Amino acid sequence: MKRILSVFLSAALCLSLLAGCGRAASSGASSSTADGPQRYSTVFYDAFDTVTQVIAYCDSEEEFAAQMDALHADLLEYHKLYDIYNDYDGVTNVKTINDNAGLAPVTVDDKILGMLELAQTMYDTTDGKLNIAMGSVLNIWHNYREAALADTDDSNNQLPTQDELDAAAQHCDIHDLVIDDNARTVFLTDPEMSLDVGSVGKGYAVEMVAQAAEARGLTSALISVGGNLRAIGTKPGGKPWTAGIENPWADDPAYIQAVELADGDSLVISGDYQRYFEYEGVRYAHLIDLTTGYPARYVSSVAVLAHAEAGGLADALSTGLFCLPEQTGRTLADRNGWAALWMHTDKSTAQSADWPQ
Repeated sequence: MKRILSVFLSAALCLSLLAGCGRAASSGASSSTADGPQRYSTVFYDAFDTVTQVIAYCDSEEEFAAQMDALHADLLEYHKLYDIYNDYDGVTNVKTINDNAGLAPVTVDDKILGMLELAQTMYDTTDGKLNIAMGSVLNIWHNYREAALADTDDSNNQLPTQDELDAAAQHCDIHDLVIDDNARTVFLTDPEMSLDVGSVGKGYAVEMVAQAAEARGLTSALISVGGNLRAIGTKPGGKPWTAGIENPWADDPAYIQAVELADGDSLVISGDYQRYFEYEGVRYAHLIDLTTGYPARYVSSVAVLAHAEAGGLADALSTGLFCLPEQTGRTLADRNGWAALWMHTDKSTAQSADWPQ
């Protein structure tokens, strides 16, 4: 039932998924570019509870290995900082903030401050449809989903009661999230409030990790963290990277459109087929509409292509647009110059003015 979003990489990334966690060995260089940078690829399994795949062109395997070691370490750092379920020795993370709700401000790393400030901006931009303060509601759905996925008998699946959801919804006011930039602290003034940064954290982390890799000299790579794609440079010869929009309705065809990614572009897809459980034949996905307290049902999937100047926004935008009626989302997309593709339950599609043909 739980399906990891896989995105086709035009460079034909074919990796053997190894058992266990950690980093897999990199593949050999492609002989097709023997006179220039060589193509290498690798995969990680231990960041953001998903699969990370990277293709890169480097001058040597040693250069590639050094770049990937640094990129992997960066991803793990963000993973720990944004975790809402686990504690780590010596790490103050989002779970620490939640644990101190109503008690005291928490001094945090700038990597948390930057992500939270982006989330506040996106709350305003999406008219509240992207709200990291709705952790109390999301946690209820998370618990019911995990219970359903742990039981092989779907007939035992249950839904939260309206009373549960209504009570939790009283503790989702983002204005109760108080950030003090000077003191570098975060405080949840409502003791029953909790943050869930799943809608923005991974995308922000991917952008920051990509920028750090670029600063270390990586000039040609395509990073995919659980389907959050970020392009660095181009392929040799100036050819753009290419990714596919996954078919949200079936496996044949696997992709409904190819999209070219320029330097700095990000592509993220949010859909109801990724994490969900079923109750009495109805699918209940993980993306929740705050106006109802129930999973959003406007579309099957939304893809967002964000250009370099909108770094880190694609993940948040795809979640926000998924939880909005298409017409409302289209107004926001056109106003802000976002490139978006809506995939409806009747298998029709619609696109914003800036979506590539």
